[in-house]
Amino acid sequence: MAKGVRIIVTLECTECRTNSNKRSQGVSRYTTTKNRRNTTSRLELNKFCTHCNEHTTHKEIK
Repeated sequence: MAKGVRIIVTLECTECRTNSNKRSQGVSRYTTTKNRRNTTSRLELNKFCTHCNEHTTHKEIK
């Protein structure tokens, strides 16, 4: 049985991780899939963060 090329990755808000003066405790995280053959670098998307209450950059974490 062959391994699939699509993997599940977790995206984490960059603003929540670095900003200590925020509305609530916690970090916004999303899960998505990516094709590891086409996208070899780390994924970076603009998503809505419920803790920051605005659209921020979410980067892939391990």
